[in-house]
This record gives sequence, structure tokens and C-alpha cells, in this order.
Amino acid sequence: MTYTFDDIIGQEHIKEHLRVSLTSGKISQAYLITGESMQGKEFIARIFANALVCEDPVGGVDPCGKCKACIQAASRNHPDIITVTHDKPNTVSVDDVRTQIVSDAQIKPYQSRWKIYIMNEAEKMTPQAQNALLKTLEEPPEYVVILLLSTSKSAMLSTVISRCVQLDMRPVEDRVVKKYLMTEVKVPDYRADICTAFARGNIGKARSLAVSEDFESIKEDAIRVVKHIRSMDTSDLINTLKKLTDYKVTFNDLLDIMMIWYRDVLLYKATMDEEAIVFREEKESIIKEAGSDSYEGIEKILKIIEKTKQRIKANVNFELAMELMLLTIKEN
Repeated sequence: MTYTFDDIIGQEHIKEHLRVSLTSGKISQAYLITGESMQGKEFIARIFANALVCEDPVGGVDPCGKCKACIQAASRNHPDIITVTHDKPNTVSVDDVRTQIVSDAQIKPYQSRWKIYIMNEAEKMTPQAQNALLKTLEEPPEYVVILLLSTSKSAMLSTVISRCVQLDMRPVEDRVVKKYLMTEVKVPDYRADICTAFARGNIGKARSLAVSEDFESIKEDAIRVVKHIRSMDTSDLINTLKKLTDYKVTFNDLLDIMMIWYRDVLLYKATMDEEAIVFREEKESIIKEAGSDSYEGIEKILKIIEKTKQRIKANVNFELAMELMLLTIKEN
């Protein structure tokens, strides 16, 4: 299937920049698109690459979807759109860059005006790899366009960044995300609300959550904990901790769900607005919680959950960090 710029949800500033580049013919030879994982960086890059190789772009901008180049691009078989790969999961090596970009860039395009390189996870390039790429960025062949996709600009050398057009992804408005989930993914209103709140403007994450059975399971377990933790004795807490350990890989999801729950409690306590509750199916429990908790207690719980996320990211013992969090929640 061929996608156009209209298929990109949000990111109007990036779409406008790329559209103007295409209509004016002023194509830069290196772009750095920065944003969270699943935010749609590669989706945008491939639409742009397709537009560059299309034989008859609509309005001079959008891929036509009918020409040979568009058909090849849609199936990822276009010879002039190169996806840069790496064998090591956490590293793009200097050999990867030299072989797949530096050397290959000396060969002219096979059938298009442009030869486009798409590198996902560009933040994983070693300093040596980035320095090797720098030589091509400084003196690129006139037909080369390099698209670097990164989750972290701070992981990139300033010399590399300075030679790229920088396009930073922005969070998509909640109302836009919710509408997309309900109309395109066909999820019900209440689930769209949960996924939208959870994704925080990341359209790809929102879609992934909306169709994920695992997310539903994590959500149910997280809510079970926050609803019943006050009545748990020591053995219950230990069993709960053992169960939560199963989510070690997806602890961010688990803790984010807990944070949304307590934000619901805090918001209802402050506004008494039932319509503002995200976990609508748990409305009665949230209203009850809001009535029995103090503002200070809820805020302390939100802080310990955020602190737990930071501790686990900093490689503090997972079980110890979670145990401290559960005890703090129980006490407050």
C-alpha cells in the first residue's frame, strides 16, 4: 500500500517542511528526525523517500501509488531506497556505515534521480561510525539523501547534527489520537480514552496499546493492585510483588497505568468531574478512593511511582524498588 503525507497523524510542521522541499525542488542531503520509539519517524521517512522516487507525484508532492517506483517502494524493493541495517542489537558499527552508506554512496542511483538511505536507531551509531558518516555528510554526492531516525539527539555528535536538517517529532493532541483510534482502529470510546492518556501524544504507541492483549492484562493487574493494596497483609504484598516481577520488561507500562489511576483520583478530588475520569469503568472505585485519600497522600503516591521508574532505569534492584513503592502506597 502506498501512503501519502495526509496519512501522517499530526506532525504538521514536519509535513509542511517536506512538502515545501518537494515542491520547490530544494532537497537537503541529510535529515535528522528525532522522536520517541513508535512515534512514526520511519513512516514519515518512507513517505518522503517514496515521494522522491515517484515518477509522477500528485501535486508534485504525494506518491502516486501507481508507477513502477511507487510499487517497488511500497514492497520495500526499490533499489534506490536503502535501509541501513546492523547485526548487533545495540550498536551501529563503523563497518555498517562504511559498507552500507560511505562506499555504496559512490555508486549512482539505478533508476531514480535520488539515492536515499534510511537509518533507524541512528542513536546507536558508535562515535567511530558517526565520524565515518561525517565524511559523506560533508561532501555528499549530489544524488544522495540520508535520513537519520533517532530517539535521542544527545547521542549524536554535534558535528553530525549540524550537517542535518533537524526535524523533531511533537506529541499529537489527545483529541486527534482518540479520533484516530476510534475511526481507524475501531476501538470503543472508553478504551480509546485509556490508550490516549497512556500514550501521551505518541500515535504509534496508542495504536499498539489499543490492539494489544498484553496491555489489557497489564492494566487489569495494575488496577487490581491499586484497588486492593490497602487491605493487603504482608503475604499478599509478597505475592503481588512476585506477580509484578513478571512485568520487569514492561515496568514502564505498569507504572504508567498506576499513575493514570491516581491522577484520576486526584483530578476527581479536586474537580468532582466524573467526565474527566480516564478509567471510566472504575469510576465508583476512583470516587471512593478520592473520598478517603488526602491531597498530600495522593501526591506522595504519584511521586513514589515516578521515583520508582527512575530507580529501575538507573538499575536499582527491581524487586527492592517495587517493594518500597508498594509499602509507600499502602501507608498513604
